[in-house]
Amino acid sequence: MSFVPPPDVTRLLHEWAHGDTQALPRLMEAVYPELHRIAARHLSRERSGHTLQPTALVSEAYLRLARQPAARQWQDRTHFFAVAARVVRAVLVDHARARLAAKRGGGAISVELSEAVAPVPAPSVDLIDLNTALTALEAIDPQQSRIVELRYFGGLSIDETAEVLAVSASAVDRDWLLAKTWIRRHMTRPGGSA
Repeated sequence: MSFVPPPDVTRLLHEWAHGDTQALPRLMEAVYPELHRIAARHLSRERSGHTLQPTALVSEAYLRLARQPAARQWQDRTHFFAVAARVVRAVLVDHARARLAAKRGGGAISVELSEAVAPVPAPSVDLIDLNTALTALEAIDPQQSRIVELRYFGGLSIDETAEVLAVSASAVDRDWLLAKTWIRRHMTRPGGSA
């Protein structure tokens, strides 16, 4: 069996941007495994009994990505996954809010934040609370908020995050640590999100 290289995501993005309607299905086929891995990672952090499955999360994210007005302006693979990070965050938060509304105040989706906001494993945190903390952080330091979004929701590495933000990897690493600390404090303080 011979090795077949994966399609070049950047090339497919450019083909789609230049009017090749067949490039979008090929693009989605190429990025689906990575989006599914990201979705599965997020959903594995939820409390037992959650109703959203990785395939459903990827499908909803795909629909939202394809409807984005600036979709044809994605520059490369990293830029695509940066946009996907924001969309995955929105889908998860919307799902959590819908479940919360359906249960009239209970059953919000929670996620493990060991990688995202604490240096050691932390208890489950409500996804809506995390979103609130990220929104508050964005008002103070938009770059730190974006770093958390890219790393946590998009699964980007330090180097990929640095590329998206056009900053050095050391700056991302520093802001990643500061953002995790700020979010942990925000979510655990009296009167905070948690």
